[in-house]
Amino acid sequence: MHFTSQRLFSLMAGLWVGSFITVGFLVAPILFSALGDRQVAGMIAASLFKIEANISVGLSVVLMILANYLVRAGLNQFRIVRWILLGMLACAISAAFILIPWMSSLKEQAMLSGLFVMESSWAGLFTRLHQVSSGLYAIQSLLGIFLVWHLSKKSN
Repeated sequence: MHFTSQRLFSLMAGLWVGSFITVGFLVAPILFSALGDRQVAGMIAASLFKIEANISVGLSVVLMILANYLVRAGLNQFRIVRWILLGMLACAISAAFILIPWMSSLKEQAMLSGLFVMESSWAGLFTRLHQVSSGLYAIQSLLGIFLVWHLSKKSN
C-alpha cells in the first residue's frame, strides 16, 4: 500500500510541477511574443496564473496530507518533502489570496478610469506587485524542481 501511495504522490507532484513550469516559463512567454496586443496577452496570462495558483493551493494541501501519511507509515524520506511542500504552499497562498487579487483590483480601478493599469497612476505599484509575484513563482518553481528531484532518488 505504501509503495502505491509513494507512486501516486510522485505522479501527482510531477504533473503539478510540470504544469506550473509549463504555464510560467513556456505558455506565458509565448502569449506575449505571439499576440500583438500585450493587454490581451496579460489578461490571458493572468487567468492562467490565477487557475495555477488555486490548483497549487489545493495540491499542496493534498500532497502534504499524503506526505504526513507516508511519514507516519515509516517513510522518513518524506519528512523533508513536507518542508518543501510548506514552502510551495506559502508561495501559492501568497499568490492566490494576496497578490493576484490585489493586482486584479488595481486593473479594475484603472479600467473604471478608462485606462489600462500600466497607463494609470497604479502602474508603479502594479509593477512592484508583478515583480514580487514573479519572484514567488520562481521560488515555487525551484522548490518544485527540488521536490521532483528528491522524489526521484532511490530510497534505501
